Amino acid sequence: MPEETNSIDYVMEKASGPHFSGLRLDGMLSSPPSSSTASPSHRSASASDSNAPKQPFVIGVSGGTASGKTTVCDMIIQQLHDHRVVLVNQDSFYRGLTAEESKRVHEYNFDHPDAFDTEQLLDCVQKMRSGHSYQVPIYDFKSHRRCSDSFRQVNASDVIILEGILVFHDQRVRNLMNMKIFVDTDADVRLARRIRRDTVERGRDINSVLEQYAKFVKPAFDDFVLPSKKYADVIIPRGGDNHVAIDLIVQHIHTKLGQHDLCKIYPNVHVIQSTFQIRGMHTLIRDKEISKHDFVFYSDRLIRLVVEHGLGHLPFTEKQVVTPTGSVYTGVDFCKKLCGVSIVRSGESMENALRACCKGIKIGKLLIHRDGDNGKQLIYEKLPKDISERHVLLLDPVLATGNKFLFTSNFAIVCFVLKSQVYVPIALLFFVLVG
Repeated sequence: MPEETNSIDYVMEKASGPHFSGLRLDGMLSSPPSSSTASPSHRSASASDSNAPKQPFVIGVSGGTASGKTTVCDMIIQQLHDHRVVLVNQDSFYRGLTAEESKRVHEYNFDHPDAFDTEQLLDCVQKMRSGHSYQVPIYDFKSHRRCSDSFRQVNASDVIILEGILVFHDQRVRNLMNMKIFVDTDADVRLARRIRRDTVERGRDINSVLEQYAKFVKPAFDDFVLPSKKYADVIIPRGGDNHVAIDLIVQHIHTKLGQHDLCKIYPNVHVIQSTFQIRGMHTLIRDKEISKHDFVFYSDRLIRLVVEHGLGHLPFTEKQVVTPTGSVYTGVDFCKKLCGVSIVRSGESMENALRACCKGIKIGKLLIHRDGDNGKQLIYEKLPKDISERHVLLLDPVLATGNKFLFTSNFAIVCFVLKSQVYVPIALLFFVLVG
C-alpha cells in the first residue's frame, strides 16, 4: 500500500508541474519506484531521508547584460512571499582590481569568466545549501574594488536565487542548482538599458559605455553567455514582461518546496497564508532588541488573526434577521454555542483575543504536566459544565516547532470526554512560530 501511494504521488506531482516551451523537467523530479515491493533497508532509508532537513531550493538566473534578470528575480521573490528567499548576485564576487589593472581599467574585460572569483561563489552556495549563513562581499563599481570593512550577511533560506551573466558557465556551480532560468531579451533593448544604468547608477559617460560594449560585452556574450543558454531548464523571452512564464515558474517552485504537504496529509489542518504584514510581525517578535511592550503588542495582533481565522472554520447555520430598514437579511450563525479551554499557562495569552472576538465566551482551564514522570499528568482542570453542548476552542500557543500539539490535543480530548461522558467537538487554535 505505501508503494502504491508513492507511485500515485509521483504521477500527480509530474502532472501538476508547469508545461510550456523551454521547460525541462528531467533531473528535477525524483524517479518513481522501480518495483512494487521494497526491501526493509530501503524503507528505513526512506524514513530517515524524510526526517532529514530539506535543503534550500537553488535557482540560477542568467542572461545577457541588462536583460531583466533582476526584474525576474524580484517578481519571483514577490510571489514567494510565504517562504524565506535570498538573492545572491554574481556581481558581488568580482575580483578586486590591482593597482596596475586599475590604471588600465578601460582594457579590463569585466564580462570574462576570469573577472569573477568563482571559487568563492561556489563556497558561498555550498555553505548556504548546508544551512549556514555567509558574508557576501560588497563590490564598488566605481573604484572596482571590494569594500574591505563591510559585508552583506546572507542567512540560510528556503529559496536561494543566484543571479548573474555567467552563473551557468562553471559546471560545479550549475550542479548545485535545482532550476536554471535564462532571460532572453533583444540585444537592442539590452544595450539601451545598459547605457541608462551605467550612466545613471555607475557614473560613466555614454562613449565609454558604448566602447566597452563593442569591445568586451558583446563578444563575451557571444562567446560565454549565449552558449550557456543550452543548460537552462526555462527560457523566458521578454524578461519581466513575461508574467505567464514567471507565474508557472513560481507554481513549480511551490510544488517542489511542498508548501501544502501538511494540509494534504491532514485535510482538517488549515494554515493561514503568510503575507508581508504577517512576516513583518514575525520579524519584530523574533528580534532580541524588541521591547516587552512591542513584543506583547505584535504577539497579540498575530494571535487575533489566528483566532479570527479559526472561527471562520467552525460550522455555521443559516439565519435570517430584519434590518432597521425592515428588509430581511439572510446571514449565518454558529451551529452550537462556543467555549474556550486554555492550556495553562501559555494558553492564557490567547484568551484576550478570543474574548475580543466572542463576547462573553466561557473559558475553561487545563494544567498538564507534559513529561508525566510522576504518573500524574493532569494537574488541574476547570471546564464548563455544559461543555458537551459547545464547540471547544483549545488555546495553546507554541513558540517552537509545534511538536507538542499532538500530545496536548489528544490528552485534552480524553479530559473532555471524561468530563461530559460524550464526544466533544474541538477546534485547535495553535499559534505556531517555527524558528
